[in-house]
Amino acid sequence: MGGNASKVTAQDKAILDMKNQRDKLHQYQRRITILTDKETDIAKQMLAKGDKKRALLALRRKKYQESLLAKTDAQLEQLEQLTSNVEFAQIQKDVVFGLQQGTKVLQEIHAEMGGIEHVEKLMGDTADAIAYQQEISDMLGGRISNHDEEEVEDELAALEREILGSKEPKLPTVPNSQLPQQRVAEDVQEEAPVERQATLAS
Repeated sequence: MGGNASKVTAQDKAILDMKNQRDKLHQYQRRITILTDKETDIAKQMLAKGDKKRALLALRRKKYQESLLAKTDAQLEQLEQLTSNVEFAQIQKDVVFGLQQGTKVLQEIHAEMGGIEHVEKLMGDTADAIAYQQEISDMLGGRISNHDEEEVEDELAALEREILGSKEPKLPTVPNSQLPQQRVAEDVQEEAPVERQATLAS
């Protein structure tokens, strides 16, 4: 089931080997550091006992261990630099591969579009079609009279009413009955002569 992405390449194995060697050098450095500290303690003990000869021998062994430690530091620095360079080269390879794939896809898209010439022709055809439509509009606008234009607008309004189902608004009906104030005024006018006659009779 594993694909090529999970396969360990020779480059991956080489990087792993370099990292293992780096770890071994670190372990070796720790052992040498322990030995140099031990030789220092031995030299102090021998001096405390008055055995200067053995103290000098311990310091010589310490000096030798320190020289080995210096060589190990140089080897470790070179190994770490080499490991970093290889890892960075792998990253660069992946970037280049990604650029190649992206360029390939971009070229395929351009091919589907028909290339620059096809795009330019399409844009030219579109511009010609727009110019032709504008020319027709200008010709029609120049030939239609004002009267015809009004009829066209009236027809458009009629179509809008037909589509929207709108109807002309109806005017409100005028009531036939008299207003209450008018009836009161007439009643007052009818009652006035009666009251005047009653006054004269009294």
